[in-house]
Amino acid sequence: MNWTLEVIPVPVSDMDRAKEFYADKAGFKLDLDDEVAPGMRIIQMTPPGSRCSIAMLQGMPALPGTKVMAPGTLKGLQLCVTDIEAAREELVGRGVDVTPIRHVGATGWEDGKGGTWNSFMSFEDPDGNGWTVQEAPSELSER
Repeated sequence: MNWTLEVIPVPVSDMDRAKEFYADKAGFKLDLDDEVAPGMRIIQMTPPGSRCSIAMLQGMPALPGTKVMAPGTLKGLQLCVTDIEAAREELVGRGVDVTPIRHVGATGWEDGKGGTWNSFMSFEDPDGNGWTVQEAPSELSER
């Protein structure tokens, strides 16, 4: 049996603002925007080429044994691209505040691209949820 990671909940304070950010600035595809019950809304979006989506939830009770995260507390979500410079240019062109490209060097984080798997940049959504983008040597289907 396969266990696939397919949806990650992202806690946001303003659903419409987050939808606009992820669609217009981050370039995610809108999969669903639906009121599933009175006062309960789900927006699901998928990064280009990904099989894993994000879901923003409003009015949904937490599943038993879980907690609802506060907006802006999700950190460390990671996307992979095969051309980090082009990806950065695209995000900046859409108005996203993105860090410079960095790599791990002898003294810690250093500016510029590194070797294979060692080029990163990051950005945050309007609530402060943090994303890291890493350059991969090839598309996932080719690895």
